[in-house]
Amino acid sequence: MENISIKLPSLKDAKKRTRKPINIYRDLYELSESLKKLGENKKYYLRTYGCQANERDSETIVGILDEMSFTKTDDYNEADLLIFNTCAIRENAVNKVFGEIGQLKRLKVKNPEVVFAVCGCMVQEEITIERIMNTYKQVDIVFGTHNIHRLPQLLENFINTKERTIEVFSIEGDVIENLPVKRFNKYKAWVNIMYGCDKFCTYCIVPYTRGKQRSRLMKDILDEVKELKEQGYKEITLLGQNVNSYGLDLGMEDGFATLLEEVAKINIERIRFATSHPRDFSLRMVDVIKDNKNIMPYLHLPVQSGNNEILRLMGRGYTVERFKMIYDKLKEAIPNIAFSTDMIVGFPNETREQFEDTLKLVDYCKFDFAFIFIYSPRAGTPAAKFIDNIDLKEKSERLQELNERVAKYGNLNNQKYLNKVVKVLVDGKSKRNDEVYSGYSEENKLVNFTGKNIKEGDIVEVLITEIKSWSMNGEKIN
Repeated sequence: MENISIKLPSLKDAKKRTRKPINIYRDLYELSESLKKLGENKKYYLRTYGCQANERDSETIVGILDEMSFTKTDDYNEADLLIFNTCAIRENAVNKVFGEIGQLKRLKVKNPEVVFAVCGCMVQEEITIERIMNTYKQVDIVFGTHNIHRLPQLLENFINTKERTIEVFSIEGDVIENLPVKRFNKYKAWVNIMYGCDKFCTYCIVPYTRGKQRSRLMKDILDEVKELKEQGYKEITLLGQNVNSYGLDLGMEDGFATLLEEVAKINIERIRFATSHPRDFSLRMVDVIKDNKNIMPYLHLPVQSGNNEILRLMGRGYTVERFKMIYDKLKEAIPNIAFSTDMIVGFPNETREQFEDTLKLVDYCKFDFAFIFIYSPRAGTPAAKFIDNIDLKEKSERLQELNERVAKYGNLNNQKYLNKVVKVLVDGKSKRNDEVYSGYSEENKLVNFTGKNIKEGDIVEVLITEIKSWSMNGEKIN
């Protein structure tokens, strides 16, 4: 057993970007025989917050715990190990985590042997670690986004010493290829193509919590997709903080378009990707999506604001005009493509006129869906230092207005599917009604439907009979 000292995060170090080549490790994760038995007769409870990247990290955490002989439980009351994989993107996400950890303190009081672990983006922040150390004494283990592979050693250290173990690295990061994975879904899979981000938008904490942009080698990605196809997976989603930057660090030109074409050749039935950035979206991508029928006609393209000055202050690196150009070319080439986006209201000092520019952009693009949030300052980001003269009441009113505008177009966009047939990948039965199934169409529309001889993982044809703003109802056709 190693002696692990407390390693705390540093925002200053997390900002650093060098030209050092990325290390790709294929043997960094390892388990001794004793570690393989550490979880015998012990149960774990895992709670995941935030984005798809966190979901994929949790699949790795579960893969590690399985190899350590832990058993999963959905009841935290019976868990010997509780792990909270956290998100730092907004303040309410952070508060939610602390609220739940606080409520579960009683478990530690009742059974001091219960182990509390907190990981993910939130703990990469200095202020979070300070809060945990001073207030949340029930937290035993803290680890960050760069050292998930070290979970076995961290668990062993705490179990043997009973000393609080904090190991959070503020580094550019590496690529570790030999980590185990336990997929949460049998038919849909996340596939990491890259890690980290170098964009440093002024409001965003992700470049600090996830490290430098670093791409996996194309061969490793393609091998993973081939394996998933052989295992019977019907849909994959290629993941990255900014997938359109894939390969830049490998010296590739237009790397993501090239990767996407190669993935399509494997002939897995459905391919999606997230998240794109308008700044790096190449026009070659339009043809790649158009020419490959297994690349789904759906794009999530975060715009954040419809005003150029606000986009400049956000550090987004593109204009509204460029965003519209990308949108127009995709709509022209792929008429049935569906669009979703992210938007922030109440960015520091956003005027009413600037907000109305965002409404105008929604009128232009008629998004199928949008994730809309009130601006949330994150400590250490440049925007957190901006003077903000918009009160919360005004921000909340803008949020409601924008949500209503998006909902109107969501419903209008769905109307064109009425009495039409769509192909749906079945997720399973509805939790509320055993006779109703749900899944997503190629355009990423949520479809609830009835029918006979339906199995999870099937791709079925569904006649749409009823339209709602965010979903559609239908009947499976024989």
